[in-house]
Amino acid sequence: MDGKKIAGLLFPDVNESVDDIFKKYPPRHLKEGQVVSRFAPSPTGFMHIGNFFQMFISYNLCRVTDGIFFLRIEDTDSKREVKEAKKVIYDILNRYDIHPNEYQTLDGKDVGGYGPYVQSERKDIYKVFAKKLVEEGKAFPCFCRKTEGKDDVLKLRENKFVEDDEKEYDPCRDLSYEEVKKHIDNGESFAIRLKTKNTGKERVKFYDLIKGEIEAKANAKDFVLLKSDGVPPYAFAHVVDDTLMGTTIVVRGEEYISSTPMHIELFEALGLKPTLYCHNPLICKIDENGNKSKFSKRYADADMRYYSEEGYPKTAVLEYLLNIINSGFEIWRAKNPDAKWQDFTFSVKDITAVAPAFDIVKFNDVAKNIIAKMSAEEVYSSWLDWAKEFDSSLAKWLEANKNYAVGFLSIDRGGVKPRKDIYKWSMIKNETYPYMFSRPHFEELLAEDKEKCKEFLKEYAKDFVFPSSNEEWFAGVKQTAEKLGYAIDNKAYKQNPDAFKGNTAKACEFVRLALTGRRNSPNLFEIMRVLGEKETKGRLQSELK
Repeated sequence: MDGKKIAGLLFPDVNESVDDIFKKYPPRHLKEGQVVSRFAPSPTGFMHIGNFFQMFISYNLCRVTDGIFFLRIEDTDSKREVKEAKKVIYDILNRYDIHPNEYQTLDGKDVGGYGPYVQSERKDIYKVFAKKLVEEGKAFPCFCRKTEGKDDVLKLRENKFVEDDEKEYDPCRDLSYEEVKKHIDNGESFAIRLKTKNTGKERVKFYDLIKGEIEAKANAKDFVLLKSDGVPPYAFAHVVDDTLMGTTIVVRGEEYISSTPMHIELFEALGLKPTLYCHNPLICKIDENGNKSKFSKRYADADMRYYSEEGYPKTAVLEYLLNIINSGFEIWRAKNPDAKWQDFTFSVKDITAVAPAFDIVKFNDVAKNIIAKMSAEEVYSSWLDWAKEFDSSLAKWLEANKNYAVGFLSIDRGGVKPRKDIYKWSMIKNETYPYMFSRPHFEELLAEDKEKCKEFLKEYAKDFVFPSSNEEWFAGVKQTAEKLGYAIDNKAYKQNPDAFKGNTAKACEFVRLALTGRRNSPNLFEIMRVLGEKETKGRLQSELK
């Protein structure tokens, strides 16, 4: 039979059989319902949030079934591989406390019995399976120039075949042993292609765990199994690897639905049972203006490192992704406000079938709610951890001024309605509490009230006695306000505003501006208490010079 003779020419160094390989990868002994799934990124740059989104689905499917979640690096495209990309992948998983059961360490050690967990180290395995297909007449060597390219020959070949003139469209498809040997003897390189059994008229049905049964046009292309360098494209590599590694569910983007018929034909050609596919919709983006768009790489927040650099709590990232993966999480969270997200029962049946939208405004709200529940000490500790990594000078300041910082962070924290003015650690210094670090300059905020403000602060500074309670400081403001002609009775002010310079609220605003540089802030007495008497007096007088 020419198939076996041709296979011997093509793979003279392959002595193992498929059965030999399967002995090295025995079936996993799984309990009923246990899921084996994987995260299989390509080390081609940063980790896109869409990749993390898919990974998180796989991880949760394994987590809730006490299954096996493994990491496989798909590095077969050496031209696109980026140095240090593997480290980025590992760092992000570790940062979010996602620890695969099986993986390869960065120094090349396999953890688990189904490795290697890096595809470039599995080339010999792919050759064994490719040889089997050639032996059985289901695959053939292709010696055409640029066989993996898109030249005219390939365009003809990859169209559906014309039944009466098939060889014209695929010149290497039925080469004899003698013809193959001649090419080999001439030192010509070759790719291995699947010899499709279809004509382009057939239909195929397959089941998707999110979308249900799908019917599509069957594959009618002699697609590449091994490129001329012996490296397999995704189609062949994942079919072999997911079978050997015992994968029960493959989570991937819905862009792969169109190529699933190709993968199903390959499973059948190899005599293997197809894995279950879970094609999740691609995540899109809604910006602060409500505009919806593709979450392309050009957006800074498409890179998972962005959320660490900005200082978003990792729990906020994970909970928001759960929210857009499964709307049931939001309902569950409302009923279980103090539970850990890991207590949520994740189910593949509840994964959204429509494109999930990452809304930055809603995401920030989730982060605000999470931080609002933290104690001042917890906020300080998390903020310091972030600063140690991304702002060393701030970290030194925080370590030297812990009590002062915790004092500010304690203001309006706790209780039934805590303040929700922090959603990421990077904003505290320059956005939430800039007045924690330096005296404010509020000249531009005064506008038409400039003279009134200076007049009030001058008199208030004379009368000021450092208060011992919220009531005492407010009484002091009212005293100065009444002396200068401000209404301390708001009802009287509303009836005849022109009779007064302003009301008590305006007087309090002037004090607030002096202490914080803002018209809105947490409780002023608490701010005074943290600043201390000397600094409070200094701020009240600073704009009077």
